[in-house]
Amino acid sequence: MKKFINATIYGDSDSTEFLIEDKKFKAVGTNLGHADEVIDLEGKLVLPPYVDPHLHLDYIFSGLGEGNANVSGTLFEGIQRWSDNKKDLTEDKVRESALKGIKKEVSHGVQYIRTHVDVTDPNLTGMKALLKLREELKDIVTLQLVAFPQEGFFRYKGGPELVRKALEMGADVVGGIPHFEISYEHGVESLKQIVDLALEFDVMIDIHCDENDDPNSRFFEVLNALVMEKNYGPKTTASHTTSFGAVEASYANKMMGLFRESKINFISCPTENAHLQGRGDVYPKRRGLTRVKELLENGNNVAFAQDSIADYWYPLGNGNMMNILDNGIHLAHYTHIDEINKALELITTNGANVMNIEDYGIKQGNSANFIVLDAHDAYEAVRERAEVLASVRNGEYLFKREVRKNEIEVDFLKK
Repeated sequence: MKKFINATIYGDSDSTEFLIEDKKFKAVGTNLGHADEVIDLEGKLVLPPYVDPHLHLDYIFSGLGEGNANVSGTLFEGIQRWSDNKKDLTEDKVRESALKGIKKEVSHGVQYIRTHVDVTDPNLTGMKALLKLREELKDIVTLQLVAFPQEGFFRYKGGPELVRKALEMGADVVGGIPHFEISYEHGVESLKQIVDLALEFDVMIDIHCDENDDPNSRFFEVLNALVMEKNYGPKTTASHTTSFGAVEASYANKMMGLFRESKINFISCPTENAHLQGRGDVYPKRRGLTRVKELLENGNNVAFAQDSIADYWYPLGNGNMMNILDNGIHLAHYTHIDEINKALELITTNGANVMNIEDYGIKQGNSANFIVLDAHDAYEAVRERAEVLASVRNGEYLFKREVRKNEIEVDFLKK
């Protein structure tokens, strides 16, 4: 049995230590008694592992190399570049790039990833590779796979059949991209069929929804109505919804009431959408966020995500969720001191809620999964963009590193 002492546990000011036995949290509190091994955390902040609920592991690093840059920086050029180049994709290539991306994320404290896997491929190459990795890496990272028709549910020939096939193979979530279909009517019909598939296979829904600056792109309204009718909102996520940041206030206020009723989830990808959106604007330039702060105040669950790492859509990214959080709270004006103190939820518990993970959090009976930050409270962690010092999975270290120190210290008092 292990006992971790002198911990600052995020969200639990009454507890300072916890016991781990048989891969589980046996107890969380104070003065918990004897243990075979005692680890002193020296007041460092402990919280559940980071969650990245929206990533594209089959695209990782596809934007690197000569001639692979997205010249216009737009979503639609990214889709076309991927379409042109994925024809040579193999399971080994997907595995190799996905492993690099997973290692990046895990090294920054992520233990839960939802990845959208392109199924507009007759061979379902990406899905085959990632289904194998999901099982192979389950003791290191929890992977959820979305059957995602990147080139359109209807727009790509055979799209509905390929999505169904991916679900039959074992995908955890069904996805869609209605704003990329060839008409509004096609987009609406795609959502209807996707919701039907979710109900048939009893899986969650995660839609790339209205990822544009068009205030008239309102597929989130259709999606919300469909899942409200089926009481499926808590198992449904609208990803991106950047157009909702461009709609006028009276419409937004109407939708807020409906979102509150449906309990639908939202994901914002702050860095990627700040890069993609507003490209057609002069000034003022829209910055590609949905109404993050307002949705949180509305009672809806909102999570931040990385989305891409050096692919055709986004030339940067390294899986560091603290970087995503730092950008996101600035862009969303989520920077009141009370908001900063709970901002870590945007990359931890809120993402776990999106993924419907029940065995999550530092409490008795849960799997002993947690990370340790180089900070003593939440405010310091966010302000300093604190580094992850350790990541523990099922009671064992995935990694542990020393506090960063200067070889020569800055000293203004020297004469």
